[in-house]
Amino acid sequence: MPRFLTGTRTGILASVVAVALAATAAAPMTTANATPKPDVRFVAHLDITDGQRPENITLEPGGSAVVTFAYSRQVARISPDGRVHVLATLPQPPVDARTPALSSPFLGGIVRAHDGALYFLYATGSSDLTGLWRLRPGGTPQRIAVLPADGLPNGLALDRHERWLYIADSVLGTVRRVPLAGGTPTEWATAPELAAAGFLGANGIKIHNGAVWVSNLDKGTVLRIPVTRHGTAGPVETRATGLVNIDDFAFIGRGDTLLAAINADNEVAVVRPDGSHTVVLTGADGLENPTSLAVRGNKAYIASGAYFTNTDPNLLAARINPGR
Repeated sequence: MPRFLTGTRTGILASVVAVALAATAAAPMTTANATPKPDVRFVAHLDITDGQRPENITLEPGGSAVVTFAYSRQVARISPDGRVHVLATLPQPPVDARTPALSSPFLGGIVRAHDGALYFLYATGSSDLTGLWRLRPGGTPQRIAVLPADGLPNGLALDRHERWLYIADSVLGTVRRVPLAGGTPTEWATAPELAAAGFLGANGIKIHNGAVWVSNLDKGTVLRIPVTRHGTAGPVETRATGLVNIDDFAFIGRGDTLLAAINADNEVAVVRPDGSHTVVLTGADGLENPTSLAVRGNKAYIASGAYFTNTDPNLLAARINPGR
């Protein structure tokens, strides 16, 4: 999520407009004139007037993607041919509720369990709605864990045994853990490395090779937190730096190489195990402030929220060689 979405007072809103206009003017290319590489294609062009700004993504076995539309409070399926079907709309919070850091209600991370149930995070600034939600196939959304209303639950990850869900809070700089069935969250990890430095800290989150990995948007880092044999958090390790405005990320291949969505810069970068990184996709390929990624084999699906450009939020599919 980019910085210009913060604030509600007049002076802040003026700065918001200025930053958004500057970012749009500075963007060298948007999807209106993009010429993607041969191994990149548009899956869907989304409707910005209908609030279809995808924030997070999970894949389904049949080839569809399920996304959260951040500010329209919707969970939607995007079919392989680009059709959009809204699965659920979350309740509108009270008029006096203000979501921390963002003001507006925010629908963030999403994961899918093997039984088809979807789990996602909703932040409203109100204690009656902020939390972890579940949507079973054919059902209606249900909150299964209450999360702090003064935080911003953002990234969500599910362990491979489907026992625990891990939640990255971007405002409180905390990783929490909740049983898959729901219940009371526990504070799993807190550390200075997870904290914000002006706007948002812990953001994207994944479980990979015996550890919980977290991105920090403000600090431009990728962190690794080992899971001990007792299930507790080990010491935080900084595995990559220099990725300011990193949003979500996803691993590609068998090792610790990952793809990072660099939101404000309209980039996707390959980040290697030694922390070095190379930009592999840009606005010229159709990126519009990429927010999240999901990987299947050597194909990456990249959701763009167009938060800065305000032009053509979309879903891209790209074949990426992590060795380049």
